Amino acid sequence: MSIKQQPKQPRGRIIANILLVVSGLFLLLNLILPSIFPSGPAGVPYSLFIHQVQEGEVDRVSVGQNQIRYQLKSENGEAGSVFVTTPIFDLELPKLLESKGVEFAATPPPKNTWFSTVINWVVPPLIFVGIWQFFMSRGGGGGPQGMLSIGKSKAKVYVEGESAKITFADVAGVEEAKTELVEVVDFLKSPARFTEIGARIPKGVLLVGPPGTGKTLLAKAVAGEAGVPFFSISGSEFVELFVGVGSSRVRDLFDQAKKQAPCIIFIDELDAIGKSRSSNGFYGGNDEREQTLNQLLTEMDGFAAGGATVIVLAATNRPETLDPALLRPGRFDRQVLVDRPDLSGREAILKIHSLKVKLGKDVNLKAIATRTPGFAGADLANLVNEAALLAARNKRETVAQEDFAEAIERVVAGLEKKSRVLNETEKKIVAYHEVGHAMVGALMPGSGRVEKISIIPRGMAALGYTLQLPTEDRFLMNEEELRGQIATLLGGRSAEEIIFGSITTGAANDLQRATDLAERMVTTYGMSKVLGPLAYQQGQQAMFLGNGGNNPRRMVSEDTAKAIDSEVKEIVETAHEHALEILKQNRDLLEEIAVQLLETEVIEGDKLHSLLGQIQPLAK
Repeated sequence: MSIKQQPKQPRGRIIANILLVVSGLFLLLNLILPSIFPSGPAGVPYSLFIHQVQEGEVDRVSVGQNQIRYQLKSENGEAGSVFVTTPIFDLELPKLLESKGVEFAATPPPKNTWFSTVINWVVPPLIFVGIWQFFMSRGGGGGPQGMLSIGKSKAKVYVEGESAKITFADVAGVEEAKTELVEVVDFLKSPARFTEIGARIPKGVLLVGPPGTGKTLLAKAVAGEAGVPFFSISGSEFVELFVGVGSSRVRDLFDQAKKQAPCIIFIDELDAIGKSRSSNGFYGGNDEREQTLNQLLTEMDGFAAGGATVIVLAATNRPETLDPALLRPGRFDRQVLVDRPDLSGREAILKIHSLKVKLGKDVNLKAIATRTPGFAGADLANLVNEAALLAARNKRETVAQEDFAEAIERVVAGLEKKSRVLNETEKKIVAYHEVGHAMVGALMPGSGRVEKISIIPRGMAALGYTLQLPTEDRFLMNEEELRGQIATLLGGRSAEEIIFGSITTGAANDLQRATDLAERMVTTYGMSKVLGPLAYQQGQQAMFLGNGGNNPRRMVSEDTAKAIDSEVKEIVETAHEHALEILKQNRDLLEEIAVQLLETEVIEGDKLHSLLGQIQPLAK
């Protein structure tokens, strides 16, 4: 795909620059010439002039509007010197001059020279014309149409060219989404096959998914496969300071698309202009975004009337905020989920991004994909790049498996903070804290496998970390597994209580995550026998429409709120007691692993699995 270049029109900008330079030179000369070539009498302070008058040294005075010129009395038959001074508002000056017998008169106004005439009458219009021409040229490339082009579409137009284009082969990990979009490509290539049987292709296709999953890349791949013009624009580019500009740009965009049909219009970040019109709690108003949305709805209803084959693709990661009118049949009547990839999808994405990277023989992309659950396509691309940077920093010719392992930890936990040196007491507390997490997590059902324990500080706040990796992709969790996650989160605090008899601030993040998870169990998942299978947490759409404010809970009675708090507390405290029992029963092993961790700072691999395999589970 290549970007269609618009012809440049620099004439207006050249004229504007010339006018501005000429005007500037005139002003500069007017300011500099008098100082470079001084003429006329020397200037003196007004106080000195008054002193000379009082001493009888002044012969005659000429009072002007901008200056006072005076001549001293003659000495030895020669004419006295002439001086000038700046006048001030002094009503006593005529009386003083008359009392001293000084001859004085008013000076007529000076005649304008050709230079001052040019400065006063020619330069200001030149400056005005130059500035006007400059803004016109910036508005649209020059000429009188420049200022009128503010309402023109800013979409980038990609057309089929000889340069490398993006196809479905460049997109991996979203096979279901690609299957949905193949139908769009087939329609653009051979629409007659669909229209003859009476089928109607969707006017709009909405790509929905988390950030970084490849929505924009998929849209470009559709255009690349179909070989049709591709108009790309962001939702924020429709909105300007001036009212009505967004609507004008929407009209111009669809007018251009009709002329180049069949084609694709891609609107990225649709929620920038497509937010629900009732998001402020009421309909109406004259908001610029609302007018832009109304125009978009109108164009999507009418652009197919003339037989033009134009398909609108849009992408958003906040579908719950969109106006319902956008999602009805006939507009964006097909939604394609572009979700985070599974294990096989992550491996396929890694293969694509590693094609340009020199990989070592020990690199196992499947193992890397296993260690990166929840990573989106953009995260995996960044991971490959981080590994390549680490290999280059270590002056290796190829990227090794250890570079990928370090890159994963950088992305998950942050950079190593080797400069953050802990004292012996804090280091010991962190060691027992992390071993507590690992030992409880090793026994909990549904938890990931503990792969690494480290007490090397990373990131902004982590003084140590325990790395757990899932053995398979999971999409559902039962109540027992969720309670096990909470117990694992509280394992660090429990170890501190058992060994030191006190607690520290190091468990703050663990407590926050454990409490949030317990509250979701009660208010969202219905895992409470007291409250029953009811949802006490508002959906995202309800919160967006202003029905819940900043409080994620529904409006509940005081008794229900107390019951929710009581159930959340019971879940967390039960998990805490479970973690304490596990660690008390295996205290010797807890101290053994902690001592080894203090010596090596990191325990991982087979050695760690061997140690954790010695944990004695609780008797049922």
